[in-house]
Amino acid sequence: MTSTFRTFAAASAAALLLTLAACSSTPTASDPTADTTPSPASGDCAGVTIVVDASVLELDDDPSQKACVETDEAIVAADALAELGVTTEGTDEYGDQVVCRVDGVPAEDYALTAEDGSDYFEKCESMPAAFAYWSLWVQPEGGEWEYAQEGLSTQQLQPGESLALLFSLNGEPAAPTS
Repeated sequence: MTSTFRTFAAASAAALLLTLAACSSTPTASDPTADTTPSPASGDCAGVTIVVDASVLELDDDPSQKACVETDEAIVAADALAELGVTTEGTDEYGDQVVCRVDGVPAEDYALTAEDGSDYFEKCESMPAAFAYWSLWVQPEGGEWEYAQEGLSTQQLQPGESLALLFSLNGEPAAPTS
């Protein structure tokens, strides 16, 4: 009885592995009917996806974008941004460990309105205001967005991962959506 059960269990496990392998196989160019369109889960970037989102500011010259940095090896976040032509500015006190502006946004003369209605102008001297700031996010391939644990100059990104610079104003948006 035990031997029959073990044989059945082994056969079932083998069948399950073959089914999973068939589901995960990648179509080849030799199969003209194969669908080679990337799935939404895997995205269409063969490297690192970069998201810059300042849409909450509703600017005419909005730096928001989503782009791909083609790479087959790890890349430092600052280098990935530079490759796309995205510029960042740090603060006087914390340097590039704190992102103050992305592609000049928010400009020093741009009034950021707090929830109490007062205007705030970002000078990039120290930490940005708690209600108006750029945050840095990372998303592992197939995973959820989470705050980056390092700054732009040290954050390593692997192919398949995503990086987001998100401007939040009065708590909106709270996290990246794409």
